Amino acid sequence: MKIDTVLVPVDGTRAAMEAVEYAIAIADRYGACVHALYLIGENAAVAMDDGSIQAEAVADRGEQVMAGVRAAGGSVPIDHSSACGFSVSRLSQHPGSVILDVAEMLDVEFIVVPREPVTGDTEAVIEKAAEYVLAYASQPVLSV
Repeated sequence: MKIDTVLVPVDGTRAAMEAVEYAIAIADRYGACVHALYLIGENAAVAMDDGSIQAEAVADRGEQVMAGVRAAGGSVPIDHSSACGFSVSRLSQHPGSVILDVAEMLDVEFIVVPREPVTGDTEAVIEKAAEYVLAYASQPVLSV
Protein backbone atom coordinates (compact mmCIF):
# COMPACT_ATOMS: atom_id res chain seq x y z
CA MET A 1 0.00 0.00 0.00
CA LYS A 2 1.36 3.41 -0.97
CA ILE A 3 0.32 6.31 1.23
CA ASP A 4 1.52 9.86 0.61
CA THR A 5 -1.07 11.80 2.63
CA VAL A 6 -3.15 10.89 5.66
CA LEU A 7 -6.16 13.13 6.32
CA VAL A 8 -7.33 13.66 9.88
CA PRO A 9 -10.22 15.99 10.70
CA VAL A 10 -9.88 17.89 13.97
CA ASP A 11 -12.21 20.06 16.02
CA GLY A 12 -10.34 20.65 19.26
CA THR A 13 -11.78 17.67 21.14
CA ARG A 14 -9.77 15.01 22.95
CA ALA A 15 -11.04 12.30 20.58
CA ALA A 16 -9.80 14.28 17.57
CA MET A 17 -6.37 14.67 19.14
CA GLU A 18 -6.23 10.91 19.73
CA ALA A 19 -7.03 10.42 16.04
CA VAL A 20 -4.12 12.76 15.24
CA GLU A 21 -1.79 10.40 17.11
CA TYR A 22 -2.96 7.48 14.95
CA ALA A 23 -2.65 9.54 11.76
CA ILE A 24 0.91 10.50 12.69
CA ALA A 25 1.81 6.87 13.40
CA ILE A 26 0.44 5.76 10.03
CA ALA A 27 2.19 8.61 8.21
CA ASP A 28 5.45 7.80 9.98
CA ARG A 29 5.17 4.13 9.04
CA TYR A 30 4.57 4.89 5.34
CA GLY A 31 6.78 7.96 4.98
CA ALA A 32 3.72 10.14 4.37
CA CYS A 33 2.56 13.54 5.53
CA VAL A 34 -0.49 14.37 7.61
CA HIS A 35 -3.10 16.88 6.53
CA ALA A 36 -5.13 18.11 9.50
CA LEU A 37 -8.52 19.53 8.54
CA TYR A 38 -9.89 21.90 11.16
CA LEU A 39 -13.68 21.80 10.96
CA ILE A 40 -15.57 24.88 12.09
CA GLY A 41 -18.76 24.06 13.95
CA GLU A 42 -22.34 25.04 13.21
CA ASN A 43 -22.51 27.63 16.00
CA ALA A 44 -19.37 29.36 14.78
CA ALA A 45 -20.55 29.26 11.14
CA VAL A 46 -23.90 30.86 12.05
CA ALA A 47 -22.21 33.43 14.32
CA MET A 48 -19.78 34.42 11.55
CA ASP A 49 -22.65 34.67 9.08
CA ASP A 50 -24.71 36.95 11.30
CA GLY A 51 -21.67 38.99 12.39
CA SER A 52 -21.84 38.15 16.09
CA ILE A 53 -18.33 36.67 15.97
CA GLN A 54 -15.37 37.80 13.94
CA ALA A 55 -13.74 35.36 11.55
CA GLU A 56 -10.39 36.23 13.15
CA ALA A 57 -11.56 34.75 16.47
CA VAL A 58 -12.50 31.51 14.74
CA ALA A 59 -9.16 31.50 12.90
CA ASP A 60 -7.33 32.03 16.20
CA ARG A 61 -9.10 28.99 17.69
CA GLY A 62 -8.13 26.97 14.62
CA GLU A 63 -4.50 28.02 15.04
CA GLN A 64 -4.58 26.91 18.69
CA VAL A 65 -5.83 23.49 17.63
CA MET A 66 -3.24 23.27 14.86
CA ALA A 67 -0.45 24.18 17.27
CA GLY A 68 -1.43 21.10 19.27
CA VAL A 69 -1.41 18.98 16.12
CA ARG A 70 2.02 20.26 15.06
CA ALA A 71 3.40 19.64 18.56
CA ALA A 72 2.32 15.99 18.32
CA GLY A 73 3.85 15.54 14.86
CA GLY A 74 7.48 15.00 15.72
CA SER A 75 9.34 14.42 12.44
CA VAL A 76 6.20 13.77 10.37
CA PRO A 77 5.39 16.64 7.99
CA ILE A 78 2.04 18.22 8.83
CA ASP A 79 0.02 20.71 6.83
CA HIS A 80 -3.49 21.90 7.48
CA SER A 81 -6.57 23.67 6.25
CA SER A 82 -9.87 24.83 7.70
CA ALA A 83 -13.43 24.44 6.48
CA CYS A 84 -16.91 25.06 7.78
CA GLY A 85 -18.49 21.77 8.71
CA PHE A 86 -21.93 23.29 8.23
CA SER A 87 -23.47 25.86 5.94
CA VAL A 88 -26.45 28.10 6.55
CA SER A 89 -27.16 28.13 2.80
CA ARG A 90 -26.24 24.59 1.69
CA LEU A 91 -28.24 21.94 3.53
CA SER A 92 -26.13 19.14 2.08
CA GLN A 93 -22.94 20.51 3.66
CA HIS A 94 -22.14 18.69 6.88
CA PRO A 95 -18.90 17.48 8.50
CA GLY A 96 -18.91 14.10 6.76
CA SER A 97 -19.38 15.56 3.29
CA VAL A 98 -16.75 18.22 3.93
CA ILE A 99 -14.21 15.61 5.04
CA LEU A 100 -14.80 13.54 1.91
CA ASP A 101 -14.70 16.62 -0.35
CA VAL A 102 -11.32 17.60 1.09
CA ALA A 103 -10.07 14.01 0.81
CA GLU A 104 -10.93 13.99 -2.89
CA MET A 105 -9.57 17.49 -3.50
CA LEU A 106 -6.22 16.62 -1.88
CA ASP A 107 -6.17 13.11 -3.36
CA VAL A 108 -5.39 11.56 0.04
CA GLU A 109 -4.84 7.83 0.31
CA PHE A 110 -5.95 7.28 3.92
CA ILE A 111 -8.33 8.92 6.40
CA VAL A 112 -8.27 8.68 10.19
CA VAL A 113 -11.49 9.89 11.77
CA PRO A 114 -12.36 9.99 15.45
CA ARG A 115 -15.49 8.12 16.38
CA GLU A 116 -16.77 10.55 18.95
CA PRO A 117 -19.82 9.99 21.10
CA VAL A 118 -22.61 12.49 20.57
CA THR A 119 -22.00 14.81 23.50
CA GLY A 120 -23.76 18.01 22.55
CA ASP A 121 -20.45 19.87 22.96
CA THR A 122 -20.56 22.87 20.62
CA GLU A 123 -16.93 22.26 19.59
CA ALA A 124 -17.46 18.57 18.79
CA VAL A 125 -18.06 19.05 15.08
CA ILE A 126 -16.88 15.62 13.98
CA GLU A 127 -19.01 13.59 16.38
CA LYS A 128 -21.63 12.71 13.73
CA ALA A 129 -19.28 12.41 10.76
CA ALA A 130 -17.51 9.09 11.35
CA GLU A 131 -20.31 6.84 10.15
CA TYR A 132 -20.84 8.96 7.02
CA VAL A 133 -17.12 8.88 6.20
CA LEU A 134 -16.96 5.12 6.82
CA ALA A 135 -19.95 4.55 4.54
CA TYR A 136 -18.96 6.77 1.62
CA ALA A 137 -15.17 7.19 1.55
CA SER A 138 -13.33 5.80 -1.44
CA GLN A 139 -10.11 5.65 0.62
CA PRO A 140 -9.34 3.30 3.50
CA VAL A 141 -10.62 4.76 6.78
CA LEU A 142 -9.49 4.09 10.32
CA SER A 143 -12.10 5.07 12.89
CA VAL A 144 -10.63 5.43 16.37
